[in-house]
Amino acid sequence: MPDSLFVCYDFKVEPLYPGCEILIAQLSELGFDSFQENNDGISAYIDSTILSSVNFEDIQILNSTDFDISFEFYNVKKQNWNIKWESNFEPIYVDETCCVRAPFHKKSNYKYDLVIEPKMSFGTGHHETTSMMISYLLEDDFVNCSVCDVGCGTGILAILAEKKGATSLEAIDIDNWCYLNSLENVSRNQCHHINVLEGDASLIDGKRFDVIIANINRNILLNDLSTYVTCLNKNGSLLLSGFYDSDCELIETTCNQLNLRLDKKLIRNNWVALKFVA
Repeated sequence: MPDSLFVCYDFKVEPLYPGCEILIAQLSELGFDSFQENNDGISAYIDSTILSSVNFEDIQILNSTDFDISFEFYNVKKQNWNIKWESNFEPIYVDETCCVRAPFHKKSNYKYDLVIEPKMSFGTGHHETTSMMISYLLEDDFVNCSVCDVGCGTGILAILAEKKGATSLEAIDIDNWCYLNSLENVSRNQCHHINVLEGDASLIDGKRFDVIIANINRNILLNDLSTYVTCLNKNGSLLLSGFYDSDCELIETTCNQLNLRLDKKLIRNNWVALKFVA
């Protein structure tokens, strides 16, 4: 996997906001799995083996008169982009309690000092969706809880949940790179209760959790919500993110139909994180 050939698309976007966010969301639905924000747009990466299935006419924003978007593309080895990304990776600090840093950064004196080697996986805390999920985890009690992180990316949220006292955890991602990256980060943070699995939400069928975390795009969430609910213990919490404020009505309606109650809503730069209670 690390030596796979990827195709990088460099998009120039005007205006940047909300153009880049909309573009990332639409590219994610077509199989692009890694993104880097630049001064004039974004770089988006996709496995060359699935590029042939992508129809650029399905990217609605490219046909919108509200945005001026151009792009060029080239082949790249995944680890080459990783080195470039890491060189710009700065620690982040959430709610004056949690620090997320790379292995080459100095240890912080924050209560929760998380060491994340991001590679090509999503989940360093820099994106609004991840930082909002971290905020939710920081405010809740996880002592002796069972937790499932679906679409775990780097494993960052499962790692924080264990640091906060969770004793039975599963971290799941369908992407092999994320699976391997999560294994590395779980070991790096000396976590002993996280079971990392490669696959989708079907892996949790028949299991039960006190908390389920899903920071994934809207369509996958809508498809998997019923699975999450059947696996959630009574009075359990479901933390959702990875979508825009404009998607909330649809997400909330579906959750209400599944007898979930909205407990809290966070918004940052039009990205949203919702907390539901069973």
